[in-house]
Amino acid sequence: METTFSYDHYWQYGKLKSSFEFFAEKYPDLCSLESICVSEEGRDVLALTITNMKTGAPFSKPAFHIDGNHHAGEVTGSMTAIHAADYLITNYGKDDTVTKLLDHTTVYVIPRVSPDGAETYLTTPYTLRSVNRVHDPKEGGVKEEDLDGDGVIRMMRIPTQYGAWKKDPKDPERMVMRDPGDDDGEFYDIYPEGVLEPFDGDENLKRKKPDWALDFNRNYPYGWFPEHRQEGAGKYPLSNPENKAMADWIIAHPNIFGVSTNHTSGGIILYPPGTRKPEMVSSDDINAFVQIAKMGEEELGYEPLNIFDSFIQDQANYDSGAFDDWCYQAQGLVAYTVELWDLAKRVGVPPVWNARKKEDASESIKRFNAAMDWVKENAPEYYSPWKEFDHPVFGKVELGGFNYKFTHQNPPQKFLTEVCEQMTRFMVRFAKSGPRLAVDSLKAEKVSDGVYKITAVIGNTGYLPTNVTDEAVKMGIAKPVEVCISCDDVVSGKQKQEIGNLQGYSRTRTGVFFYGNISTGANALQKKKLEWIVKAEAGTEVTVTACQERSGSASASVVL
Repeated sequence: METTFSYDHYWQYGKLKSSFEFFAEKYPDLCSLESICVSEEGRDVLALTITNMKTGAPFSKPAFHIDGNHHAGEVTGSMTAIHAADYLITNYGKDDTVTKLLDHTTVYVIPRVSPDGAETYLTTPYTLRSVNRVHDPKEGGVKEEDLDGDGVIRMMRIPTQYGAWKKDPKDPERMVMRDPGDDDGEFYDIYPEGVLEPFDGDENLKRKKPDWALDFNRNYPYGWFPEHRQEGAGKYPLSNPENKAMADWIIAHPNIFGVSTNHTSGGIILYPPGTRKPEMVSSDDINAFVQIAKMGEEELGYEPLNIFDSFIQDQANYDSGAFDDWCYQAQGLVAYTVELWDLAKRVGVPPVWNARKKEDASESIKRFNAAMDWVKENAPEYYSPWKEFDHPVFGKVELGGFNYKFTHQNPPQKFLTEVCEQMTRFMVRFAKSGPRLAVDSLKAEKVSDGVYKITAVIGNTGYLPTNVTDEAVKMGIAKPVEVCISCDDVVSGKQKQEIGNLQGYSRTRTGVFFYGNISTGANALQKKKLEWIVKAEAGTEVTVTACQERSGSASASVVL
């Protein structure tokens, strides 16, 4: 795929900002750049608006939103968002699909919701959830630290007769769990490479709770729960300035119909609801979610899953306050969380996502060791064999293993372009699924001198309905299609009128029958006929315009 920049490495903030500034300066008719929030460390949360400005202002068109880096370490999400923006801008006027898309649709890209967190992740050995701000600290335990100065925090195995781990007899580089009957041999505790921070209480060793535990994807208002229920949720909904800026952005852009919030990892496409069973919302909404996600499955090879039914294990104490749920269940949008990078599938031991039963530890260890083998073969630069280290507290320990950040959480850099291109292909197809208004036909008939009958058929040629989801109708936030006629003297009919919602072809009832042919049972109610009687002189041009915030606008003219 042709792009202006290369995607064979992860970008730091400076590169991201300068690249977006380049696009905005070089292509002013295609994109504009703004900051929706300034972080505590002074970095902008950047938003790039992409559309052909000559065919209409951004707000006049249905819009598709892409974001990344709600979680600091999931930098693949931000890279796929940047790649999609680059591809669209670079290929406008060269590729018919891209050109048509940007002529009729607006694309908003916010690649890095947490620029401070991502910068810490990319420039230090540390991992973190969303941002490098201390949250609900708890003292004591093994604290992650790069002891040997190689720039990576790996595993640390500590010899102890109390350990629950042992070396795999077939391969001492691997670790396996100690059998219940193991009472003789070398045993180990395994912790992250790090230092021991003193703590009160007994002498049982533990891992220190991370200081940087804020979770932006638990801080949205829909289904928010406090800290005792879900760690990292914050003091109250939208308490993080980045979260508030994102919510304000979505609300301030009512033309958005679809959302892709890009995360890692797992190789799955998650769709709402995440707080209740999908049977409790519109079956038409769920069908649209599934059908759009299937396009992602074709491009990425990722399995579409409902969050509540197939992704969460505890349906009584589920995590909530997520961006995708807020977008669907509070704003009525079609929203997905795409968990990019499918390492487990590549190593041949994929998890069973839709199982209520918790996976046995032996299966998890099998997958981990298979991943370790895959890294050694396919990305050996991210692997280090065990080596002795003199720990100031534990004495002789061993440090080793792979670089979790760029093998498990994100793809090794040599695989990044592949993931970006696959995701961009899905994003383009998703962005084309929105509602699209059309004046299907317009004609004028002379009734008498200076009196004419105007007939128009207003339609929605898009996949999604103009209300986007039934959830939006249920909440009373779906705006009707509005139709205006330019003639001043309207004898019959209204100069401006609301005609309700127009369905998309996603709502057409069709099927394949074994004892019969492929058959459409009933077309969706995608169009509506309107009539006016107007007074005007012959030769007057009359224009009919249809508009709706998430469906754009369309107009046609006729000369009397």
